[in-house]
Parts: sequence; C-alpha cells; structure tokens
Amino acid sequence: MTAAQPVRSGIDFSAFRDPKLARELIERIHELVGDRAINLMEVCGTHTVSIGRYGFRSIMPAGLKLLSGPGCPVCVTANRNIDHAIALAKMDGAIITSFGDMMRVPGSSTSLAAQKASGRDIRIVYSPLDALDIAEQNPERPVIFMGVGFETTTPTIAAAILEADARGLQNFSVYCAHKTTPPALRAISNDPETTIDGFILPGHVATITGLAPFGFLVDEFETPGVVTGFEPVDILQGICMLVQMVVESRPAIDNAYRRGVNANGNPVARQLVEQVFEPCDTTWRGLGPIAGSGLSIRPEFSRFDAGARFDVPVEATVEPRGCRCGDVLRGAITPSSCPLFGRTCTPEHPVGPCMVSSEGSCAAYHRYRDY
Repeated sequence: MTAAQPVRSGIDFSAFRDPKLARELIERIHELVGDRAINLMEVCGTHTVSIGRYGFRSIMPAGLKLLSGPGCPVCVTANRNIDHAIALAKMDGAIITSFGDMMRVPGSSTSLAAQKASGRDIRIVYSPLDALDIAEQNPERPVIFMGVGFETTTPTIAAAILEADARGLQNFSVYCAHKTTPPALRAISNDPETTIDGFILPGHVATITGLAPFGFLVDEFETPGVVTGFEPVDILQGICMLVQMVVESRPAIDNAYRRGVNANGNPVARQLVEQVFEPCDTTWRGLGPIAGSGLSIRPEFSRFDAGARFDVPVEATVEPRGCRCGDVLRGAITPSSCPLFGRTCTPEHPVGPCMVSSEGSCAAYHRYRDY
C-alpha cells in the first residue's frame, strides 16, 4: 500500500481549530468532489459527535455523504448481551458493575437502570479496577464487570483480570461483550445494500492497532481509509485526503492523526490483550454474527469469565418494534429515516441504543439537529 500524500504541503497543523485553514480544506473538498457522488463512513462514536457538533454535513458538497457506521460500542451490543447481563444482575447477592453509558440501553424487556431502580445492586464505575476494589470489599458476593468496548478499552480490562489474578480474587469476573473493529468493516464492505467509497478510520482504536489491520480494505475492496483525529481541522483533513484518493482512484490506508497514532500502534497494549483474550465469533446489532470479531477470555483465565461461570436463564430476545438502529449502524439509512426518530424515540425516551449512548448516531443527529 502506498501512502497518500497530504492534500497541501507546508500547512501548520498545530492550530487544529483554525477557521482559515478549515475554510481552505472545505473549499478543496468542494473542488475535488465536483458533481461526483461519494459516500464516506466514519466508524467512531467521537467522530459521529464531532461531525454533528461542527455541522460538517451541512457544508459538504451535495454529492458527498457522511454516513455513521458501527463506531459506538454500546450501540452495537446485541440485545442478547444486555439480556444476559440483566439475568446475571438477578442472581442472589450479585453486584454488577458497568460504565454509565450501558445503564439505559434497553434489553428485550428491561434495562440495567430499571433493574437498579427495582433494587438490584448495579453500580456505575469509571474503570474496571474500581470493580476490583468492590470485589475486595465484598468477598462473599460475586462482582461482575460488564465488559463492552473496542480495542481502546480492552487493554484496561485485560489488566484488571491480571490484577484480579495477582490479588487472588475469587469473586470477580467479567461478562465479555468486547468487539474488534476490522471484521465489522469487512462485513460492511461485503454488504450489497451499502456502498462505501472510503472510511474515516477511528483515531482512538488506531492508537492500539496501528494501521496494518485496516490494509484489507485496500487489498480486498480497493477502498481507502484515513485514520483521523477529532478536532475540526483533523476531520476536514481526513475527509479531504479520502476524497482525493477516491477521485484519483488511488486507494491507500493513510494517517492524518500522526500526533496521536503511529503506524505500529501500541504493541504493549496488544500483547496484554492477547495474553488474556482470544478471538471468537460474536453478534453485532445490525450486522449480525461476524466470525472472529469478538474477544473471549482464554481458558487459563476462565474463572474470570462470568458468562461461562454462572449458568443463568436468559429471556428470549425481542427486538424493539419499528426500531431501525441496526440499519443505521451499517450505513443503510440515516437516523432521520427511521420512523421512530424524534417521535417515539428521543434521548429522554429512547427505544434503541443509538439514541441512548452519547456517541450514538441517533443521539448525535437529534442533539445537533443534523437532519
């Protein structure tokens, strides 16, 4: 793969909110797109929010569509995983710990927040290490951490499991719903209902993975991708580089976020993950089962695997009627095309997870009136 050259040389990118530079990039994007139809997809929840906050969709050329993909880990968590976590919360004496953004995500019939309100011991933590402390303070009770996230969060969860092992904690475990990004991009690229000309690749994920895992986009699909930062100029530069590669039919995987990402990523973090986890098949909301896209705890650490350790009855999965969150996540529709959007589904009364999470596509579209 040959790296694409920056659209402009000699630009000082230290001012990532420079209005003059932003205008220059917007003008360049308009020049490059012309009357072409180009679909770009971002696959990072922070990009989803930033694109909405800065109003970029409204200032792009008419033929350039910025689609939101499966970049929000909360949103792509399948109903079955939510239902399983709720079943674990109903065990006698159980303490469920979770990041706050999972609390209001609806399962088939209830949510963690609703179960907490009904008296279940469900606690918000800011780190899996907080869950270890809770386990140490409650040695007679099972403490389960709800493990949801992409490559960015799994190293900290791997570290927590190793720390639990070092402390000899017998009552700590993790319910694993972790996912990896590249297999989802392959699934989208193979989807006959979506046409993606380029990917705005996630800067946070790439800090761990580096660029190599995305190379298949070029090798198998001739689709370019640019790892992109999160400030206005970062995003516009990433879009500009992608559009130029599309126009010139010169696909490559490039890096517009060099201050945060190097080509090799973080080998130490990856080694930590590989020590504790192994690839597994898992189901994504909207994308269905994807081979090798999940992470499960290795057999040598199976005592920390809540899913394997506790045999609990899980209710039959029911998807919310009329919700098209899955279609939003694979880029088949925009949030405003869902019949529930802004009507029966709002941030105050969400029907699907894309409206629950602060990084969900529907929540971002609604918040910034990006439709």
